[in-house]
Amino acid sequence: MKILNYVLVVSFVLMFTLNPTKGENMGNPLYKNPNLPIEERIEDLLSRMTLDEKIAQLSGKTYMETRENSRLGIPALKMADGPHGIRRGKATCFPTGVSLASTWNPELINEVGIVLAEEARAKGVNLLLGPCINIHRTPCGGRNFESFSEDPYLVSQITSAYVKGVQSQHIGTAVKHFVCNNQEWDRFNISVEIDERTLREIYLPGFKAAVKEGGAYAVMAAYNKVNGDYCSANRHLLKDILKDEWGFKGLVVSDWGATHSVVKSANAGLDLEMPGPGEFFDESLKQALKDGQVREEVIDDKVRRILRVKFKLGLFDNINSKYKGALNTQEHKELAYRVASESIVLLKNENNLLPLNKDKIKSIALIGPNADKARLGGGGSSVVDPFYSISPLEGLKNKYNGKIQVNYAPGCFMPEDLFTIPEEVLFVGKPSEAIHGLKGEYFNNINLSGEPVLTRVDKRIDFDWGSSSPAPQIKNEYFSVRWTGKMKVKESGIYQIGTTSDDGSRVYLDGKILVNNWWDHGPETRKQSVYLEKDKVYDLRIEFYERQGGAMMKFGWVFPANNLLKDAIEVAKSSDVAVVCVGLSPMIEGEGLDKRDIKLPFGQDELINEIIKVNKDTVVVLINGTPIDMRSWIDKVPAVIEAWYPGQEGGNAIADILFGDVNPSGKLPVTFPKKIQDSASFRNYPGKDGKVFYAEGIFVGYRHFDKNNIEPLFCFGHGLSYTTFRYSNLRINTQKDLSPAPVKVSFDIENIGEVAGKEVCQLYIHDVKSSLPRPPKELKAFKKIELKPGEKRTVEFGIDKNSLHYYNPEKKRWVIEPGEFEVLIGSSSRDIRLRDSFYVR
Repeated sequence: MKILNYVLVVSFVLMFTLNPTKGENMGNPLYKNPNLPIEERIEDLLSRMTLDEKIAQLSGKTYMETRENSRLGIPALKMADGPHGIRRGKATCFPTGVSLASTWNPELINEVGIVLAEEARAKGVNLLLGPCINIHRTPCGGRNFESFSEDPYLVSQITSAYVKGVQSQHIGTAVKHFVCNNQEWDRFNISVEIDERTLREIYLPGFKAAVKEGGAYAVMAAYNKVNGDYCSANRHLLKDILKDEWGFKGLVVSDWGATHSVVKSANAGLDLEMPGPGEFFDESLKQALKDGQVREEVIDDKVRRILRVKFKLGLFDNINSKYKGALNTQEHKELAYRVASESIVLLKNENNLLPLNKDKIKSIALIGPNADKARLGGGGSSVVDPFYSISPLEGLKNKYNGKIQVNYAPGCFMPEDLFTIPEEVLFVGKPSEAIHGLKGEYFNNINLSGEPVLTRVDKRIDFDWGSSSPAPQIKNEYFSVRWTGKMKVKESGIYQIGTTSDDGSRVYLDGKILVNNWWDHGPETRKQSVYLEKDKVYDLRIEFYERQGGAMMKFGWVFPANNLLKDAIEVAKSSDVAVVCVGLSPMIEGEGLDKRDIKLPFGQDELINEIIKVNKDTVVVLINGTPIDMRSWIDKVPAVIEAWYPGQEGGNAIADILFGDVNPSGKLPVTFPKKIQDSASFRNYPGKDGKVFYAEGIFVGYRHFDKNNIEPLFCFGHGLSYTTFRYSNLRINTQKDLSPAPVKVSFDIENIGEVAGKEVCQLYIHDVKSSLPRPPKELKAFKKIELKPGEKRTVEFGIDKNSLHYYNPEKKRWVIEPGEFEVLIGSSSRDIRLRDSFYVR
């Protein structure tokens, strides 16, 4: 019996000596112990992984999910887009990124982060792809609406608050897009040619704050190149700066499809290739390891980073039992409203037209293409599908229905304002025995070839499949559809017929092509005017294909509306006040789509000018994500409000601002130029021959306008109130010398108006004399203060070395030069109320 026991023990030992990958889960592996330090758990788990298992962690399994490991119990990362709301079905829709920054209220943005985390957890998401923090370099930038500001300090403060809020709930953030993804034009190929000082002072501070102050778990590498190297394979950015210099311990994930190499990307510091399945970090990476082009320590470092994020998220420890998810609760709705209310900027208010007096006004003309639509953002991956949304028209009716007559007239249409063609206009078969709708033939290829795998009658063509498929037998990518049938209208006239599609679409009417948008693109609307005769039967053929990504297809029209402008003028004439809601939309600005200029498109300037002729009390409400050229009407219109894309509660917030139930407190996070030629990047955008030169250097946004003495339309930090604030009594600590402790600055602010309000006090620093050129002023501190009428408070700021230094490229470090520094305190970058100076010796 003793001999038999001895044989069994030896056999058991040999089994695990010869095959160490079996049996780890027996007993109590260290990595499963939540009481041990995370680093110990990481090392224990890493030691149990085979090379194949390590490499499997470095790329995605599906479009938004990484690979799990069932043998070792390693969970997947589940991701979703969502800088201002969580994708994957319906969610609370907050105002977009530029709106969040327009609040100048980090504490409020921290609350937004917490709510976004709650909604992410409710959807089974543990890594949020956001925030988007790229600098607004050009006013044409398609994703500027999604990003915060032109100023690196404001970006840093809003970013760190957002990241801390989300991650306080054990949901991770992937801060994007690292770095210099400041335009959508040619974003997959363009090389940003930039000097080190500009990179350090303007484009990197927000990411540094996300990492060092916010503790971001992940950073997303951008599509573009920087100085010739793709961001996902840029060693200087990913390894030298992000990981080595800043000490970033989290993971670097590629933007979707932004990986272009195996060896270069791996050695440069990319950790996770998305989406799945991997194209580069797969067997190719294993082969590169065998060939000695990539060391196993590099692989291990990537795995450690990915595991570290999973441990921090509590994915091994059932963290979901402690942190509950929730969707669109009353608290979430109220927060969406509060953010919208604080983000809206009062740009102009001549003769105190606003707030409107609800006791005197009997009728309002609500006019414009953005009046009856809840525009929630630009196009692309940040689009949120809310449970509900409030347009300005609904907001006014919700507030004053029955008390004030609201007279609506669109005046003109946006390009995507295609109304779905109803089923009674469409039919299959003979008119006498017709089936309403169109015959749809679905193919599992993108060229409509072969036999369809599905044939059905679709009542109308208005689909947004997202990343899903039209039916179980259809693939969710690389499919196409042909719809055929007939159309008969009930009223003769000129119709605009078209499609909104992602990707290609085309329309044939009586065999002749009417609309042709047959190529790869994001959401786009194309339409064509055509005269249709009442009761005449027309043959229809509509075709669509989807290559990859999101899939949507809408066939629609704008019915005869030749008197739109005339109707709007008549409505304005007969109303006490005219509110004209104009701006932009997802088909004009969005991911993959920079604007061509900054003008209001589609007759909106003409609309405003005609309305002001017949109603002197006209308020313009802008709903957009980027600056607008207002030269043709700004001197005529007494009041202008910048509402941005204000989220699902935007209509209610706009109504409350108009009537003074909320005192506007938003401030511009970007400069509005009078004309596009005044912008810093005008001569160096969008680039050519695969390169765009950031020749303006550090003089971006208001820095450029100040340096070159250019008068903006509305300056950075501008925003009016329904009350008046007085600044006084600026004090700088007595020694006026930079010591180990920060220089202390204090001043008094008083509300000398008649209503309560919030003011954003802004501190700028001017280096009076320096060896290298510096901006005339730079934002270095701000604080949002709420004051009742007659209330007075003291505001204090601290000035540390980060407020005074600049990057010296020759010395390759940040420096502070001795000399005089001026402190500028004001209500905007050009409304400076107080100034004094101190010296650094």
